[in-house]
Amino acid sequence: MAKQTAGRNQLGEFAPKFAELNDDVLFGEVWSREKELSPRDRSMITCSSLLTQGAFPQLEAHMKIAKQNGVTKEEISEIITHLAFYTGWPKAWSAFNIAKEIYGE
Repeated sequence: MAKQTAGRNQLGEFAPKFAELNDDVLFGEVWSREKELSPRDRSMITCSSLLTQGAFPQLEAHMKIAKQNGVTKEEISEIITHLAFYTGWPKAWSAFNIAKEIYGE
């Protein structure tokens, strides 16, 4: 997995400890544990969690990562459809709009 620098790039001066935890711990240590969960599986879990929270800016970023990690358009569509019944129809609509931009119509 590529070294993450988003935390330092966006928050490094304002919140250096948070940036360090984001880049080095979350993405550097947790996401690199591929023996326990593949990046593809982590992406599906992360996108699901962000969708249920309505964290759409983060969902967009992670959906791009999910696509890079091999999550297909059909799989992301099925994830959103399944979660619509548990998290709410409006959140699913919002997630589908993000997915359409990332995966194409």
